[in-house]
Amino acid sequence: MFKIVEKTALNPSMTKMVVEAPLIAKKAKPGQFIIFRVDEYGERVPLTIADYDAEKGTVTIIYQKVGCSTKLLDTLNEGEYILDFVGPLGVPSELEGYKKVAVIGGGAGCAIAYPQAKALYNMGTKVDVIAGFRNTELIILEKEMGEVSDNFYLMTDDGSNGNKGFVTTALEQNIKNGAGYDLVIAIGPVPMMRAVSELTRPYGIKTIVSMNPIMIDGTGMCGGCRLTVGGKTKFACVDGPDFDGHEVDYNELMKRNITYRNNEQAAREKNCRLVKNVEVN
Repeated sequence: MFKIVEKTALNPSMTKMVVEAPLIAKKAKPGQFIIFRVDEYGERVPLTIADYDAEKGTVTIIYQKVGCSTKLLDTLNEGEYILDFVGPLGVPSELEGYKKVAVIGGGAGCAIAYPQAKALYNMGTKVDVIAGFRNTELIILEKEMGEVSDNFYLMTDDGSNGNKGFVTTALEQNIKNGAGYDLVIAIGPVPMMRAVSELTRPYGIKTIVSMNPIMIDGTGMCGGCRLTVGGKTKFACVDGPDFDGHEVDYNELMKRNITYRNNEQAAREKNCRLVKNVEVN
């Protein structure tokens, strides 16, 4: 059992939760993830580690309330417990040796982009953070991302924050103005990561994307998180979640990600069983 020590609503659909998990906090690195299970009836859900504090023994996760399990998780409050909280899983991000990096987060992907930017900034790397949201109401971690970047660009699709455009708008302008990036990290919706990768390709800028496909066990045994990278089958849980953005087969990935769309919709229509006491026949 893992105690929830802090819970904060970041926007109407996203929540930050700090969980007491000392063994995970001691070993966690940027880019790694955990898998949680709310109770014995719940599914296993992967979430990238948004932050960690080895001294306090805590791990921070940020989740979007879009499915049954995340909605169920959100019914828990400070002082209550999550049944399973396993990690750290995945290969840590390779962040050493770069001089200037653009870290790009789209929507919920900013929760994953933030620890990458923080680690790079603390290494002394020059960091530009580009964050994109549909509108001002959905913005998260604005202060935190600003504190770990040399230049911070906040974009909204509708321009409600006074800076209209996509993350690619700011990235392309910076590249053309001679930003001199030797690495771009893009984390967010698959179409956004594909767009960033296609933008950087002709410039020859190394581009890393973080994959979060369908996942079950997190150990490479089930094969549910497989994707094609450079013409070869990879597993996001053990080979990733970071991959070369120029080699990912995005078309295949997007088709696999919608495999269970109808099942997910049916579950939501049944109100996702947002109760703790389940009668088992």
